[in-house]
Amino acid sequence: MSKKIQIDAIDRKILSYLIKNARTPFLEIARACGISGAAIHQRIRKLEESGIISGSKFIVSPKAVGFDLCAFVGVLLDRAHIYKNVIRDIEKIPEVVECHFTTGQWALLLKIYCVDNQHLMRVLVNTIQNIPGVERTETFISLDQTIDREFSI
Repeated sequence: MSKKIQIDAIDRKILSYLIKNARTPFLEIARACGISGAAIHQRIRKLEESGIISGSKFIVSPKAVGFDLCAFVGVLLDRAHIYKNVIRDIEKIPEVVECHFTTGQWALLLKIYCVDNQHLMRVLVNTIQNIPGVERTETFISLDQTIDREFSI
């Protein structure tokens, strides 16, 4: 990430379009913002170079591909300074989609998707809890996701 930049109302409008749909044509965004297509390209390049935005991606619905169970796992480490080693092992677990190094009771907070409770139990007992340095875990199963949105400004 390079230097920080100030963003203005047009940048915010551009970001709102890209957050809703990263595939929105630049000319459509340009018309909505009242500026040229070239100016949109320049502004988006500036937003990328500053690190405000990066890439674009398709989002796969876990439920649509059979992963009906979402859980959050708090991980207590036996020694906090080994967290990088533990994270290297956690990165190898495909069911883990997020890992946060946190303050509070748990050193790590994981978000994982599984097919069902049995799958979750296998991931916990056979994988996460066998990682050297993991002292214990606490699992929270999500019953429903009530808010799902990207960060916006």
